Parts: sequence; C-alpha cells; structure tokens
Amino acid sequence: MSRAVFPGTFDPPTNGHLDVIGRAAAAFDEVIVAAGVNQSKQRLFSLEERVEMLTALAEPFGNVRVGTFEGLLVDYCRSEGAGVIVKGLRSGGDYDYELQMAQMNRKLSGVDTLFLPTATENGYISSSLVKEIAKLGGEVGEFLPPVVHAALLAKLGRGNG
Repeated sequence: MSRAVFPGTFDPPTNGHLDVIGRAAAAFDEVIVAAGVNQSKQRLFSLEERVEMLTALAEPFGNVRVGTFEGLLVDYCRSEGAGVIVKGLRSGGDYDYELQMAQMNRKLSGVDTLFLPTATENGYISSSLVKEIAKLGGEVGEFLPPVVHAALLAKLGRGNG
C-alpha cells in the first residue's frame, strides 16, 4: 500500500491545500494530512480547530485521514509507515526552500518528497495572506473552503460576514 503524508501548519487550510489533498488522494492509496505542532509559534487556530477543519475537508475522500505531529516529520512518517511526503509548490521560492528540506529528509530517513505544482488559480494563496486580509476586514471567501471561511469569520468575531 502506498501511503503519503501531506504536512503543514494549515492555519487555516486554504483552497490550495484542498487541491493538493485531492490530487494526492488520487495518486496514493492513503494520504495523511498532518498538522504540525510547534509550541514556539503563535497560531490563529488551535491544533484542535485545525484538525476539525481538516477532518471536514478530508471527509469526501475515502483514503484521507488527519493526524498531528511534533518533532521531526520523518519520524512521524516512519511511525505511520509512509514513504512519501507531499508538498505543494506555489513558486520558485517555495521550491528553493522545500528542495533543501526534501534532500535532508531523504538523507535522514530515505523518505522521498513529491512536489505538486499548485493549480494556477491557487498559486498566490497563502494562509498568512488570507489571515492578514481577513483581519483587515477584506473578503477572503473565494480562497477558502466554506467550512474554513465560516470558522475564520467566527474566530475574527465577524459572524457570517
């Protein structure tokens, strides 16, 4: 069975993340969407909230489940029996950063990384930009799955808009 891990912060999950989940689900027998835990970083959404949103996004896919990890991603991959890490790339800058990590992960553990270029319509979307626009009162619904958009508005005290 081919098993892959799609790791990320997912604070919040965007349409770009959902696109990568769907494409990875089509390529592997099982995909684990793994939300990273890093106590030193401040997140808008708690780990539990991110897992809840990701679980809702994974529901339509019969071969996708959600997990969490702390520490080295390659240790998590080993513990889950996953031989591949899936990463979405938006730009050359993403590639430069992710390539070095992919090479190190392979050296440390033998786990390979598969890069999926972002769909054109999602190439400029990032969780950080979406949060910033939303915090300043901008409309971000087109960049987020509806369940995530509702959660973001609720988190920012904006109800239904």
